[in-house]
Amino acid sequence: MALAAARARALRALSPPHPLGQVLVAARRRCSEAGAPGALPPGGYRAWQEQAARDPAGFWADLARGWLRWDSPFHTACQPGRPAGTARWFLGGRLNVSVNCLDQHVEKSPNRVALIWERDEPGTAVHVTYRELLDLTCRLANTLKKYGIQKGDKVAIYMPVSPLSVASMLACARIGAVHSVVFAGFSAESLAGRIVDSGCKAVITYNQGVRGGRIIELKRTVDEAVKNCPSIKHVFVAQRTDNKVQMGDCDIPLEEEMTKAASVCTPESMDSEDMLFMLYTSGSTGKPKGIVHTQAGYLLYAALTHKYVFDYQQGDVFGCVADIGWITGHSYVVYGPLCNGATSVLFESTPLYPDPGRYWEVVQRLKINQFYAAPTAIRLLLNYGEEWVKKYDRSSLKTLGSVGEPINKEAWQWFYQVVGEGRCTLVDTWWQTETGGICIAPRPSEEKAEIVPAMAMRPFFGIVPVLMDENGKVIEGNDVSGALCIAQPWPGMARTIYGDHQRFVDVYFRAYPGYYFTGDGAYRTKQGYYQITGRTDDVINISGHRLGTAEIEDAMADHPEVPETAVIGYPHKIKGEGAFAFVVLKEQVAHVDRVKEELKTIVASKIAKYAVPDHILVVKRLPKTRSGKIMRRLLRKVVTEQSNNMGDVTTLDDPSVVKEILDAYQKYKEKSSS
Repeated sequence: MALAAARARALRALSPPHPLGQVLVAARRRCSEAGAPGALPPGGYRAWQEQAARDPAGFWADLARGWLRWDSPFHTACQPGRPAGTARWFLGGRLNVSVNCLDQHVEKSPNRVALIWERDEPGTAVHVTYRELLDLTCRLANTLKKYGIQKGDKVAIYMPVSPLSVASMLACARIGAVHSVVFAGFSAESLAGRIVDSGCKAVITYNQGVRGGRIIELKRTVDEAVKNCPSIKHVFVAQRTDNKVQMGDCDIPLEEEMTKAASVCTPESMDSEDMLFMLYTSGSTGKPKGIVHTQAGYLLYAALTHKYVFDYQQGDVFGCVADIGWITGHSYVVYGPLCNGATSVLFESTPLYPDPGRYWEVVQRLKINQFYAAPTAIRLLLNYGEEWVKKYDRSSLKTLGSVGEPINKEAWQWFYQVVGEGRCTLVDTWWQTETGGICIAPRPSEEKAEIVPAMAMRPFFGIVPVLMDENGKVIEGNDVSGALCIAQPWPGMARTIYGDHQRFVDVYFRAYPGYYFTGDGAYRTKQGYYQITGRTDDVINISGHRLGTAEIEDAMADHPEVPETAVIGYPHKIKGEGAFAFVVLKEQVAHVDRVKEELKTIVASKIAKYAVPDHILVVKRLPKTRSGKIMRRLLRKVVTEQSNNMGDVTTLDDPSVVKEILDAYQKYKEKSSS
């Protein structure tokens, strides 16, 4: 009944039914004939959204037949799964993702530019055509096969953005191996943990990385990691710099081997539900989760959202500046754009190198049409003023996008008015690693429909959002807030957590049975639009990177002088959220400042530098209930200076701890400002 009500509410928000048959058939014909999909047909958004909500299997089946190249057609579009709310898609169908991203475009336009590698060194962009990328991918795939990598094997990729890192992903897809890309800023311990959990047989990396004018010792980090990874048989090492690194017995010089390999590699025909990749994301329990995405459903959803959210047109230059180590890079640097035959920009550098005009100089030089970035970067650049933006020609821009966290109104207005000159569509996108692609965004919509600043607004085709109250009931009507859930499955959603399906069920489907629980809260406006209000669990979003507070606490607990810690997120002007750590030290600790610095070093080495708390406050004890649970909401109240409204503290073992912590925070604040 609740699901029917949610669907009905979603449908009521749309206009009366449209003749959908010709809409979908036309889309299918346009895809197959043109190679790249065109714009939404008249009335398309409302028609497609209604059909996707009413008949998801039929809607996605028609699009899958037209959008993707199949080796064997599927016989069942959607099979409901357990728990309720999950599904398997396009059963019986077989295809190869690399063929959809490369071969089909090489057949039609081999010299079309697939990738523009905007290297760290300004003005040294490298253009790679679809033909060249296919050659690179096949040689790399054959090299992997030569060293025993087979269908179903797991391969870790520890590389910054580059054509070779994209080819590494596609080479795995071509031979049916499963890639696990690990952000090249993670520590050796974090890398090792992901390799061990996934059972990777090989690692692909560079000798070094280059970012912001600095050298990053990638191979050294891999060497440290694989000491604790018995499953690793080979480490394939490419050369980003001319500097030599020590090579061990299991190390393979990648480019040298690729020159010996054949430039043709027969693609493995994969079942729609075979694993394509896993990507680790943070959770509230400390241990990162290996989110599993499969072949056809993920690719279709990434391609469709790339096309329609950003209004991508054939010939556009698509500029997503995300790293491939995150899901944004997977879906909107690699798979979505390449499936659509787009030209995708690979941005290796930083927004401040060599100066705060780097993004906009790149827009001018590469004539970028869509620019997709994180609010963290926009807030950072806003502080440098308008002159760095207006110095460069941005007339090529048509669509701006924001990703990773909700964007605040000041940053939205600056992005829209200064960068986009008030003429570019700005889409604030909400989605997650688990969703595979964008779920809520201002576009697609009816032509020239309003966009509300700093709001995600409209669900994508097939996404039926619902808000739930604390009793697990659907909240009807508008002008209401609740826990954001999604009422029916869609092709791009994750299938499981690798090696722990029960955790997948517990995290995403146990709180609200039959619904996918996003972990975010949302507000539905009087007009029926959606505003994301932030996390409802102990996951914080630092510069667009989700990080479980338990991960930081676990790392800090390794310090011999620290028996207890509690980490919370707090509002940060640049990063969106920052980490604030409350630490209890053992008695008689003489060098408190030294311990704080050691704690920062531990977090940086065990997780990554971005995870290091901005503040570490030493307290005598933490606020705990009688059962021993730390009441982190009270710590959030302290840091956000809402101590006049602490709420119910009757369950605290000793309520006097609140004043104790408040006094310590006030002294810390006064010392910091002096």
